[in-house]
Amino acid sequence: METKGTDEVEKLKSRFMSAWHSVKYSWVLKTKTSFSRNSPVFLLGKCYHFKAEDEESPTESCTADEFDNNVVMGNVDDFRRDFASRVWLTYREEFATLPDSVVTSDCGWGCTLRAGQMMLAQALVLHFLGRDWTWPEALTLEALDTETRTSSAARRLVASLEASFQGDRPRLPEALCQGGAEEADSHLKEVYHRTIVSWFGDTPSAQLGVHRLVHLGMASGKRVGDWYGPAVVAHILRKAVEAATDPGLKGINVYVAQDCTVYSADVIESHSARADACEGPEGHVADSRAVIILIPVRLGGEKINPDYFNFVKGILSLEYCIGIIGGKPKQAYYFVGFQDDSLIYMDPHYCQSFVDVSTSDFLLQSYHCPSPKKMPFVKMDPSCTIGFYSKSVQDYERICNELSKVLQPSLKEKYPAFTFMKGHGRDYELSVPAEKKEWPFIRDKRKAGATAGDFVLL
Repeated sequence: METKGTDEVEKLKSRFMSAWHSVKYSWVLKTKTSFSRNSPVFLLGKCYHFKAEDEESPTESCTADEFDNNVVMGNVDDFRRDFASRVWLTYREEFATLPDSVVTSDCGWGCTLRAGQMMLAQALVLHFLGRDWTWPEALTLEALDTETRTSSAARRLVASLEASFQGDRPRLPEALCQGGAEEADSHLKEVYHRTIVSWFGDTPSAQLGVHRLVHLGMASGKRVGDWYGPAVVAHILRKAVEAATDPGLKGINVYVAQDCTVYSADVIESHSARADACEGPEGHVADSRAVIILIPVRLGGEKINPDYFNFVKGILSLEYCIGIIGGKPKQAYYFVGFQDDSLIYMDPHYCQSFVDVSTSDFLLQSYHCPSPKKMPFVKMDPSCTIGFYSKSVQDYERICNELSKVLQPSLKEKYPAFTFMKGHGRDYELSVPAEKKEWPFIRDKRKAGATAGDFVLL
């Protein structure tokens, strides 16, 4: 009887917290993000200019010398379409209880997990759809400051509409529509798009959903409601992809750098095909796996070291960069670009209702954000995880060569943010000096007592 009473108290507490978070995080976004027309905007390797073609005053340009293969692309609508096509994963409520708890929402504590999901989703978009893919309905999204995006009545209506759809989700990548090649290609891309989103569904069976991530986090001593750091999330994502059973995820592996060091032999080994390698879009079995490279780093002491600003800009200017899990202290964001001295990010701190992604035509609107947000570089928490997507061994070799230029320390810097080394990580385990864990971090001499915060070496 005592146990039953305790469970009832916990359920009541969970419902109260869910109601409070629903009010707190279902805000109506009134503020508008401003962008300069005189500076280029970078979004995951793409460069955009907002200055009208008929304006006479000169504008900055992206030269081939500065950013090798980045394409300077058109106007505001191109940027909006690109940004809104990225998969947006936010707080959700009213889903099935999380493992070993009565909690039905991740509001207030799951922001780093959501930022990690968004980074992983971008890697999957690159893998299946390519960097140039955009969602055809991206420009039709309603702004977040309209009542239809936040009112409880509208969210209940969406839920009822989703529940009315019947039928099984189309499997990847078998479904092809009748008609011309262009129509078939468009349909196939939409199947991939929906399948990627469904992998992040808020159900216990979702391959990369919050239920699966929380369960894997328990092995690291985390409980439901605990806050996760970027480094811990990197390892949880690796375990989630490794444990995934969906055939579409068999051709992907995740590598997490050790002590800010990427060991090339380990990455190349990760590219090797698994025995259960999946079929590609054309039906043939891939002879290698793509690798998502995650690098937990710390860019300063208690605050970010300004010497790293240009480094972060260089990273976000690369098309194979899948973004950065970062944010402000105890508030995680998914950084996807920058303009001048401000980072552009996707914000998971927006509470939305549960969506049943197992239905055939679940609504996608709540998984795409129409409103980019900006934050000054100086407010960035130094603890973060940087991500890259490598399609093949040849791709990895190119990435190493290009990143070596970005990682060159400036005159003010003593060490790079991370480094590449030949061989396997195990080859260095016995010979690495004790100070090995310290040297990759630039320390702010003004903060002699700086601590490592949530940076965890696993």
